[in-house]
Amino acid sequence: MDSTEIRKKFLNFFQEKGHRLVLSSPLVSDDSSVLLTTAGMQQFKKYFLGELDAMRDFGSLNVVSAQKCFRTTDIDEVGDATHLTFLEMLGNFSFGGYFKSEAIRYAYEFITEVMKLEIDYVTIFDNRKVKDGDWRCDVEKDQEAYSIWREIGIPERKIKSEGVDNFWGPTGAEGPCGPTTEIYINGVEVWNIVFNQFYCDADRKLTPLKINGVDTGMGLERLAAVFQGRESIYHTKTFKSILELLPEEIDGKVARVIADHVRGISFLIADGIRPSNKDAGYILRKLMRRIIVHAHLNDEVLLEPIFEKVVSLYEDFYPELDLKMIMKEFNSENIKFQKTIMRGLKELDKPRKINAKTAFLLYESFGLPFEIIKEIGGDKTFDLTRKDFDREFERHREISKKGQEKKFGGHGLILDTGELKAKDRKELEKVTRLHTATHLLQSALRKVLGDEVKQMGSDITVERTRFDFSFPRKLTPEEIKKIEDLVNEVIKDDSQVQYKEMPIEKAKKTGALYFFREKYPERVKVYYVGKSLESAFSKEFCGGPHVSSTGEIGEFKIIKEESVGVGVRRIRAVVKP
Repeated sequence: MDSTEIRKKFLNFFQEKGHRLVLSSPLVSDDSSVLLTTAGMQQFKKYFLGELDAMRDFGSLNVVSAQKCFRTTDIDEVGDATHLTFLEMLGNFSFGGYFKSEAIRYAYEFITEVMKLEIDYVTIFDNRKVKDGDWRCDVEKDQEAYSIWREIGIPERKIKSEGVDNFWGPTGAEGPCGPTTEIYINGVEVWNIVFNQFYCDADRKLTPLKINGVDTGMGLERLAAVFQGRESIYHTKTFKSILELLPEEIDGKVARVIADHVRGISFLIADGIRPSNKDAGYILRKLMRRIIVHAHLNDEVLLEPIFEKVVSLYEDFYPELDLKMIMKEFNSENIKFQKTIMRGLKELDKPRKINAKTAFLLYESFGLPFEIIKEIGGDKTFDLTRKDFDREFERHREISKKGQEKKFGGHGLILDTGELKAKDRKELEKVTRLHTATHLLQSALRKVLGDEVKQMGSDITVERTRFDFSFPRKLTPEEIKKIEDLVNEVIKDDSQVQYKEMPIEKAKKTGALYFFREKYPERVKVYYVGKSLESAFSKEFCGGPHVSSTGEIGEFKIIKEESVGVGVRRIRAVVKP
């Protein structure tokens, strides 16, 4: 049984138990506390909190899904036997329909009767295994889960008590969370069943949820490896069919990196992400450049057949995968990056030790990622660590920031909207007006089109502002006018533009927009337009410069709306005195 068949069995099993099938949400998450979708429950957070109604939206309190997930924290580890960037998470969820007894019994039935697998042991949460002072200390041992497993027939010796490893969540800075019970087969954890009983805020304070919920996650690739008796996920039938397209003599780690990254690249592009230097686009470019370098160093590696294979394996369940579009975007980045690879690799090949400073120069000048420098540099990079590299990166960022502050007359720029381009005080006043107008534009877009709008990039010059955002279609003339009118209404009201400085975690809780990949200080400025931060029309992490009131902006006019890629739109706008 391959991964496709296992996915089908799982979804059918729960549909037969009265669950409604919910299709995977995109990898670009609408959860502002995370960069990409990392768990199956993210699209359901508001249902667990009671903010949305599952009966109204799904016709059932119980749903099942196979969710596309992407783990950015695992990128550096990809290439070993266990880590992936892209993965599929199988899950069944209940928003008050059932709780611990049914969740555990369903899992037991699926594992032992449908998959015909034997459970090694299970784990439950026990606060006695948690260190004193930990925020989960006051959550009692999950005696109920223990009793249910015993009733099913799992002997006491196969029920293990664990601490924080058996308390899951929240996803992102805050959200639903609770104790878990995990199922192990052949020594591998295959299923994590979360009992959402609490809401965890950004200060790690737990409040009981009004309705208890069930959130489960089982990695499809990991289940396939266990079922097929494979030693790792990369030995499963699905991965084997991908790896077979690579030359036998290629290093095993490199082969696994290519196989994983081609999957990740394909799904990121299919969900509208494009290579850039920010946010999800930065992750995509990082994956692309890593395999481009490996293919460059291994002449026999042909990447297009691997992309073709990935699409053929997944397109039936994920029809958004479009090979032509994927190859167009990948080849475009490949052509641009090839121009710098030769010079970069030549520099990397010089007989010298490579420290953090040298590595950063290789990255900045030639676009060679840290992982590639570390992999190809061999003994020359023995003392190079990610920590030192990041420290050097941060040092250069601070130097750049100070340069910007000097350039723009001491306004203390910490820009979140791209580069402001001005050469004198008069021009600075113009781009300042456009900068504030861009904040209003982003807020207006989200109010008219919905919160699925995410900033994908921007650029402000003395002539105009250019704003890129995620959206799946062309805007109608009516929508453009509505957005334009909304911005001009705020300008006409001459609303105050103010800021509050506060700890970063508190700032996130205000709902202010911010860049996820930006390394912010412990205290940040939240610029907002309106009488108060709570009722503000617009609020974002920013360092300025801004007008003091919106009346200074002048008339706002959208001059063009266009596509810059699948799922990404661009607006060009100007302001007139």
